[in-house]
Amino acid sequence: MVCFCFLVDQTRKVRQSKPAAGICSRCGGGASVADMKTATRFCHVPFYWKSWRAIMCTFCGAILRSYR
Repeated sequence: MVCFCFLVDQTRKVRQSKPAAGICSRCGGGASVADMKTATRFCHVPFYWKSWRAIMCTFCGAILRSYR
């Protein structure tokens, strides 16, 4: 009997961020421009990386706008 383990997940990390003008539409917190890095992993081994920029809330962490 063969058992296959397909465990695929994505992790998002903020590399750096700067304050930005604006407020969050969900919680009313401040906004910041963040450089993000997304890593896709298969069985805990990363095989794909993507860097992108997003405007996100500093209080709740919601992504308000993404620039991919």
